[in-house]
Amino acid sequence: MPSINPPLSVNNWQSYRTLFKTNPQFTRLWLAGVISQFGNWFNYIAIFVLLQELTGSGMAVSWFLIAKFIPTSVLGPVAGVIADRFPRKMIMLGCDLLRVGVVLSFLFIHRAEHVWIVYTLALIQESLWTFADPARRASIPNLCRREELNLANALGGATWSVMLAFGAALGGFTTAYFGWQTAIVLDAATFLISALLINTIRIPPHRNLKKSAPSLAGYLGLTDLKEGFHYVVRHKEVAILLLVKSGWALSGGILVMLTIFGEQVFSNGGQGGNSGILYSCRGIGAALGPLLAWRFFGENKEGMGKAIGASFFVSSASYICFSMSPNLAWAALFVFCGHLGGAVQWVFSTTLLQKIVKDHFRGRVFAAEMTLVTLVLSLSTYFTGAALENGVEPRLVVLRLALLFLLPGTLWLLYLRGGEKKQQRKIKNE
Repeated sequence: MPSINPPLSVNNWQSYRTLFKTNPQFTRLWLAGVISQFGNWFNYIAIFVLLQELTGSGMAVSWFLIAKFIPTSVLGPVAGVIADRFPRKMIMLGCDLLRVGVVLSFLFIHRAEHVWIVYTLALIQESLWTFADPARRASIPNLCRREELNLANALGGATWSVMLAFGAALGGFTTAYFGWQTAIVLDAATFLISALLINTIRIPPHRNLKKSAPSLAGYLGLTDLKEGFHYVVRHKEVAILLLVKSGWALSGGILVMLTIFGEQVFSNGGQGGNSGILYSCRGIGAALGPLLAWRFFGENKEGMGKAIGASFFVSSASYICFSMSPNLAWAALFVFCGHLGGAVQWVFSTTLLQKIVKDHFRGRVFAAEMTLVTLVLSLSTYFTGAALENGVEPRLVVLRLALLFLLPGTLWLLYLRGGEKKQQRKIKNE
């Protein structure tokens, strides 16, 4: 590719135009993500409303989210091996096409006794995402130069967030005025369009894993899993970064509480509109968070590390305030502030991992990361739902979750301080 001047910067809007103009392959991958993510939030709001209609239970929402988390916890390691062994384009394409049929199957659910089908379809849909996501994230460095990675991940994080904002808002509106069935059909259509775009992408082949003598462990992928585990253990920085998103996930039950506050605390028998507003504010905050953090902390490794630490405390303070919100407007503001921080952790840890992890380990590393995240999210979501079912007041549940953010934030700051002291000793000895 031709050289680009001035250097690309996440805070220079001209850089994004340059990226789109000079890297059409990444642009198509990005557009495919834009479209499928937009529809995905239609799906979330529609299913939340469907579950409220069928059961009226906060625990039902928790079980739905747990069903979305479990596949990655179980299948994540295998998905990473697949992403490192087989063409990543074909993995993404196949998963999109299969999700069209899975999403449309929600339309056949009409009675409370069929609520188990909701959880089953959620499991299948998320299983497909589990295979598609590490293939997509591992492909980005194959399509972008190293100096484009900050920009690509800033764009990816902002896009996810903006699609959350508009998708949740429009999904809430569509569900409230046209019914959850309409939202489901639109979601299925977005997966089909995404597949058509991915089919036009040329992803350079990644380096194959080294050949070994045939064995049962090799055929099952166990050898690859062991090799990936040893890679993480040997690289402390990779291991620490793998835990960043899981730190946020300790308080992941917050996502259940957005629905509970929107449809119960601030409404009586809501139809998705208030949940859409809160999820939209989550998306707007997540879109702006990384851009603001890059501006104030810098785009280098040290600045991103400090931003990750600060973001945990921003999330904690914001959700403490959210737990005391007198109305929907104040709640929306604090959700916005809370996810200014949440997105920083996600985007910055992803960017740093993409820069330091070798290509032939990348799929397994990202799959392992998501396995940990979804396992922790599942536990947080379950205990959040259980607390609600046992009569704990929703505001108190949120307060406890908000305080949990302080634990990983403190541990991350201690890790950074240890790294600074080590660097100072190294300079002194030199």
